Amino acid sequence: MSSLLICATPVHGHVTPLLAVSRFLVGQGHHVRFLTGARYRGAVEATGATYLPLPLEADYDDRDMDAAFPGRVGRSGASGIRYDMSTIFIAPVPAQVRAVDQALAAEPTDAVLVESMFFGAAALLSRSRTARPPVITLGIIPLGLASTDTAPFGLGIPPVPGLAGRVRNAALRVVAEKIVFGPVQRDAEQAVREATGCELPGFFMDYGRLADALVQFTVPGFEYPRPDLPSSVRFVGPVSRTTPSDTPVPSWWGDLDGTRPVVHVTQGTVANRDYDQLITPTITALAEEDVLVVVSTGGRDVTTLPPLPANVRAAEYLPYDALLPLTDVYVSNGGYGGVHFALEHGVPLVVAGATEDKVEVTARVAWSGAGLNLRTHQPTPAAVRTAVRTVLADHRYRRAAARLGSEITASPGLAGLEAALGDVLHARATTPGIPAGRRRQARAATAPEPADRRRGR
Repeated sequence: MSSLLICATPVHGHVTPLLAVSRFLVGQGHHVRFLTGARYRGAVEATGATYLPLPLEADYDDRDMDAAFPGRVGRSGASGIRYDMSTIFIAPVPAQVRAVDQALAAEPTDAVLVESMFFGAAALLSRSRTARPPVITLGIIPLGLASTDTAPFGLGIPPVPGLAGRVRNAALRVVAEKIVFGPVQRDAEQAVREATGCELPGFFMDYGRLADALVQFTVPGFEYPRPDLPSSVRFVGPVSRTTPSDTPVPSWWGDLDGTRPVVHVTQGTVANRDYDQLITPTITALAEEDVLVVVSTGGRDVTTLPPLPANVRAAEYLPYDALLPLTDVYVSNGGYGGVHFALEHGVPLVVAGATEDKVEVTARVAWSGAGLNLRTHQPTPAAVRTAVRTVLADHRYRRAAARLGSEITASPGLAGLEAALGDVLHARATTPGIPAGRRRQARAATAPEPADRRRGR
């Protein structure tokens, strides 16, 4: 089996998918070391991996990002995105690379697996292939690779076909790379130069095309078609699938008897501190509707919710394996994992997220036809009401969601990742002039290929 190093930015939404990756790979017999923040040591070790700490200058407590990074308070729009990219993700690159190099020096490593926002990987990939082990990037957010057929990542703009779309995209790319993100690009170039003495080849958000493989945790039907997509990209489906849950059903579970449509609303387990963003508008919007609204607080005590109308039921956590088959509309702030859970069950969505990568997730929900995008992170009750009514009445949304659900069910998931790993190690072993490292035996692909190699819908 292989010796692997997993690296993750110390943020819940970035670490959690890679915990599933770690657990799977350990279960397959691989030796796994996991480099991330101190807060996640216990979770890492619970997967069977060996925990490696990030240096202090690359670690922070993501439970209160404004406290960890006071300079981000009050920033929004392009200013907020630039600050987050430069300060939270780019500035730690030299420390990240130092930690990776120490891990590689400590013991032979067959491959490094990184989530896509761990920008230390950009520095690692700036080195010659003979000076580093294979690197596999893991797409835990929507695919951000530049293409003539897509707008720049982060704008939330869906593709327009034909020449007009390509002209638009080219103009937007100049604005994004040279003006909007020009300062971030300069910071990234300086960070890579400081960390490795090498030059960053290309735009910082496009570094994934340098990787030996880019494994994207979605299906082709939920990603924009790109005829110029590198052959290194594989779609394997979401990292996490709905599994039998031991979460007890609440006392009101019998109310889900099919007499009324069920609308589930949640803000996840991280962005759930301010119910006014989505939960409260949804409760208010549907108070007089002939639906049953099911709220998950993501772990907060239900007594922290505002007064609940008669048609609302709430719990801290809910068994999604039992709930989603009974759900008619899923109202979400656009978390990549939660959206895929809904789509796996063919549940259409109403999404309201306009920050971080959510602006790209919600844009893809609308583009795929699987739901409506409210284009804000704090919609009005009127907007939520209209959207839910529309999705309930128009069966095209459910059909689109069901189509994606079938695609997810057929996708290989983490077995597809292991197949990509095997192919990368085999290619490294058979390429003249490139050392194979300590790998004893290149692993053959273990999952069907067609579904994870397709490049578009």
